[in-house]
Amino acid sequence: MRNGARGHDLIALRRLNTTVVLRALHRRSPRTLAELAAGTGLSRPTVEAAVEELAERGLVGESAEESAERTPGRPARRFRFRAEAGYVLGADIGLHKMVLLLADLGGTVLAVHRRDIDPGLGGGARLDLLRHATETFLDAQAPRRAAVLARCVGVPGVVDRSGVVTSMVVPEWSGVDLGRLLRDDRPGHTLVENDVNLAVLAERWQGAATLAGDVVCVLTGHRVSCSLTIGGRLHRGRRGGAGELGMLPLLGMSTAQEALKWPGGRRAGESEVAALARAADTADPRALAAVADFADRIAPGIAALALAVDPELIVLTGGATPVGRHLVPLLEERLRPMTLHVPRIALSTLGERGVAIGAVRKALDRVEEDLLADKAP
Repeated sequence: MRNGARGHDLIALRRLNTTVVLRALHRRSPRTLAELAAGTGLSRPTVEAAVEELAERGLVGESAEESAERTPGRPARRFRFRAEAGYVLGADIGLHKMVLLLADLGGTVLAVHRRDIDPGLGGGARLDLLRHATETFLDAQAPRRAAVLARCVGVPGVVDRSGVVTSMVVPEWSGVDLGRLLRDDRPGHTLVENDVNLAVLAERWQGAATLAGDVVCVLTGHRVSCSLTIGGRLHRGRRGGAGELGMLPLLGMSTAQEALKWPGGRRAGESEVAALARAADTADPRALAAVADFADRIAPGIAALALAVDPELIVLTGGATPVGRHLVPLLEERLRPMTLHVPRIALSTLGERGVAIGAVRKALDRVEEDLLADKAP
């Protein structure tokens, strides 16, 4: 019994050591065995054994990159985390468009697919479209399908911890576990998350909020919705509905998109909001009035969140960002009498990929949790 327990302890210790080394290489690569030993506090033979195991699993490889400082004699071998060892898929399926991103384990986007969607498409047909587009995209872009370790799909609706969706935008999806319906027989996780929650993850990772911890993200365009991070962590609430102020008619967010309708001329291929922004840039009074109306409609909801959370930063993302340079000063003006402090307001630079980038980040988080966790046998 004692020998069995000791063997169990040794296995757990080896697993822990291997996880520590992988975490160190994931954080910074390439590194020599000596650097890994010094950084982890493990002995060199222990580090060497861990690197050998990780190399067999395809997660670590020898780096051809040479150190800037050459020393006499044979150069030390340097090892790196192999970002190319796997892939994640980030997807955004909204009312009007779908965006798919394939990224490696380092977060580098390798391939992109985008297509417009008929806003009148039903929930079942929309789900079939997503399934077919995803499979076609992965067949064309992922060299090894088994290496797609996680997928995350952003949807316009509240998503609870079990993956069940409540959606006013696609009513047929309400009460449906989309994660279960999107799974296939291939390995890897399938995650579903609210689109504006993913948008704020994207802003914290690569966008306007990389240096801020308490952030309110306002998704604007065909609908207005909000999400927030507190202390740098996504705050979903108990059932995933934190920040959904757009559902309160009294706040005006639910009809705010109507202010962005533009009856003026549009160039070939130009969106309605882009045409409105172009007109506002020329000081067209109708366009400026439309942007002011939009600011009036969304300001009360943003003020409510600002008073509740007192964020460092408000990020405006989504379809209305083309009018952002006119919208930001108007919002600041309207928030001033409504709040104790007007937070800094920034415009997203991630464009229409923002939600899909956040989906990549959430999928990577799941993969890293699996790879870097010290799991008991």
